[in-house]
Amino acid sequence: MTFLMSYETLRVVWWLFLGVLLIGFAIMDGFDLGVGVLLPIVARTDDERRVLINTIGPTWEGNQVWFILGGGAIFAAFPLIYAAAFSGFFVALILVLFALILRPVGFDYRSKLADPRWRSLWDVCLFIGGFVPALVFGVAFGNLLLGVPFRYDEALRVYYDGNFFGLLNPFALLVGVVSLSLLVMHGAVFLQLKTVGELRARARRWHRIAALVFVASFAGAGLWIAFGVDGYRLASFAGTQAGSNPLAKTVVVEAGAWFTNFRAQPVLWLIPLLGFAGAGAAWWLAPRRAGWAFVASGLAVAATILTAGVAMFPFMMPSNLMPSHSLTVWDSTSSLLTLRWMFWMTVLFLPLIILYTSWVFRVMRGPVTLEQVRGSDAHY
Repeated sequence: MTFLMSYETLRVVWWLFLGVLLIGFAIMDGFDLGVGVLLPIVARTDDERRVLINTIGPTWEGNQVWFILGGGAIFAAFPLIYAAAFSGFFVALILVLFALILRPVGFDYRSKLADPRWRSLWDVCLFIGGFVPALVFGVAFGNLLLGVPFRYDEALRVYYDGNFFGLLNPFALLVGVVSLSLLVMHGAVFLQLKTVGELRARARRWHRIAALVFVASFAGAGLWIAFGVDGYRLASFAGTQAGSNPLAKTVVVEAGAWFTNFRAQPVLWLIPLLGFAGAGAAWWLAPRRAGWAFVASGLAVAATILTAGVAMFPFMMPSNLMPSHSLTVWDSTSSLLTLRWMFWMTVLFLPLIILYTSWVFRVMRGPVTLEQVRGSDAHY
C-alpha cells in the first residue's frame, strides 16, 4: 500500500486517469461530434436530419460529462498544465467552448419553428458544434508534439510567447485532420448502428471515406514525426518523488526522441497498430455487425490517443521556447495529499459514471426511424 500511495506511483496513476478521461470523452462524445459533422452531408431532408439528431439527442449531455471531468482532472491533478495550457491555447479553447455551446441551443431550438430557414440555421450551428472541436482538439495535440512557446520566470510565473495563428501550422493541421477524420469515422459507424435504409447506406459510404482519410493521415503524421519533428528527452531531473518544480531539470531536443519509449519497449508498437487494426475491423464489421464495428472504432480512437500519450511520456506539455521549462508527469502535479484524496474519489465515482452511462445506452438501444420522428413532439 505504501508503494501504491507513493508520489511516484500516484503521478503515473493520474497520468493514466487523465488518459482514461480523454479516451472516454473521445469515444463517448466523439461520435456525437462526428454525427454533427455528418448532419448536412448524410441527411438530405428535414425528417432525415431529425433522425440523425435523435440518434444522439438522448445521450449527448451525459457524454459531455467526460469533457468536464477531463478539465477538472487537469485543474486538480496537474495545475501547472492547466495554467500553461489555458493561457497558451486560450483563443482555441474559447472557439471550442462557443462551438460546444451551439450544440444544446441547436438541439433545443431547431424544432421550435417549422420555417426551413430557421432549421437550416441551427443545422449549420450543429455542424459547427461538431466540426470545430473535432479539428481543434487534434490541432492542440499536434502543437504539443511540436512544443509550445512558453517559459517560466524565477517565481514560476508562466509566459506564453505565441499566438493563435501560430497554432495553425502544417503539422498541427495534419493532426487536426487525423482527429476530424477519426471522429467522423466513429460517428458514421454509430449512425450505421442507429439508422436503417438509405440513411444507413449513406453513413456507410462516408464511413469508408473517413476511414481512408484517417489511415492515410495517421500514417502521414507518424512519418512526419519520424523524419521531420524533433522530440524531447529528459537528460536529468530532480527525481520522481521530488516536489513539482519545472525548472529543476535538463531537457534535450533531438530527432527521433518521440520514439524513445517505443524503442525501449517494442511491445508498445502494438498501440499504433491497434489504431489501424481498429479502423480496418470497423470497416469490415459495419455491414455485418454494427455493434462490434462500433467497438472496433472505439478501439481505433483509444489507440490513437494512447499512441500520442506513450510517445510523449513523461512529457505532457513540452516547451519549444525553453525546453528545460517543459512540463512533465514528474514536475507538474499537485501535492501528494491532493493526489491521494482525488485517487479515492475517482475510484469511488468513476465506476458509477460508467455504470450509469451503460444503463442509459441500454435503455436507448435500437435504431431511430423516419416513422418515429414524423409528427412526434417527443423528438427533436
